[in-house]
Amino acid sequence: MSETVAEDREDGLQEGTSRPQTRAKRRATPIVPSQNIAGRALILVIAIMTFLSCLTFGAVSLVRDTASIWENQISREATIQIKPVDGLDMEKALQDVSRMATDFPGVRGTSIVDRAATTRLLEPWLGAGINIDDLPVPRLVIVTLDEDNPPDFQAMRAAISPLYPSATLDDHRTWVDRLVAMARTTVTIGFSVLGLILAATVLCVVFATRGAMAGNGHIIEVLHFVGAEARFIAREFHRHFLLTGMKGAAAGGVAAVIVFIVFSWWSSRNLATPQADQATALFGNFSIGLNGYLGVAAIVALIGFLTAATSHLTVVRYLSEIDVNHHDGM
Repeated sequence: MSETVAEDREDGLQEGTSRPQTRAKRRATPIVPSQNIAGRALILVIAIMTFLSCLTFGAVSLVRDTASIWENQISREATIQIKPVDGLDMEKALQDVSRMATDFPGVRGTSIVDRAATTRLLEPWLGAGINIDDLPVPRLVIVTLDEDNPPDFQAMRAAISPLYPSATLDDHRTWVDRLVAMARTTVTIGFSVLGLILAATVLCVVFATRGAMAGNGHIIEVLHFVGAEARFIAREFHRHFLLTGMKGAAAGGVAAVIVFIVFSWWSSRNLATPQADQATALFGNFSIGLNGYLGVAAIVALIGFLTAATSHLTVVRYLSEIDVNHHDGM
């Protein structure tokens, strides 16, 4: 008997020690599986969406900054163009027009584009060794303006035209207006595309959350009906999808930053090709600047937040539907 009682006590002790371990294991088991095929696929989708979002934001920032630089440069200068006509002393006309423009308030200075500079401007289209005297090539006078106090362009035109009818003053206002309109349109389209990408990311998270809850629906329903609060269950999903979203968003953001750095490095080499020269003239060195990189970091944080918030709202709505169906069934 004593041996039997002792064995029973040992069995009881073993059972007693095994139950807390089993409970601890059960507590450590998450509601949402931490690693599965769907979870890895969602990370990849979020990474791709973040990568596209960052590229879109970087392109918009590049166009906006470049347009601002163009606008500032154009607003600082005006151009007087003199076309060659019979009997016109071009050199004298350039000097007279330059002196007349300098006398106007709001003009900081003028400079005449000489023959050599004019020839260099035409070389990409007409080739080297051209003689501008054999061609009806207009000559230019560049007028540097005071941005805070621009001159009266109408008065300047009225003073120059009677003396030299072939001279025209271009204050670049038409180009500035077109440039501003183009930049605003590009920025609007870019942010619209960015909004669509973020909306697609939210929908992907909704479907992933629904799938995760469908796979663990029986567990969620039991926890909910035995008294587990909705915010406890939602917090589990919130934590899981926040981590998932941040992983994917960080991967996509790092990939986008690498692309920006590579393009900036490539453009900074200043390759001696017409394509590279034109690209550099249009967009600089393809650098999005500090604000661009801060925007990339903000997009990464935003997508991580949207992922967690979307999963939280989806879980709360799912639990509300369970309550509604349960009351209807009763």
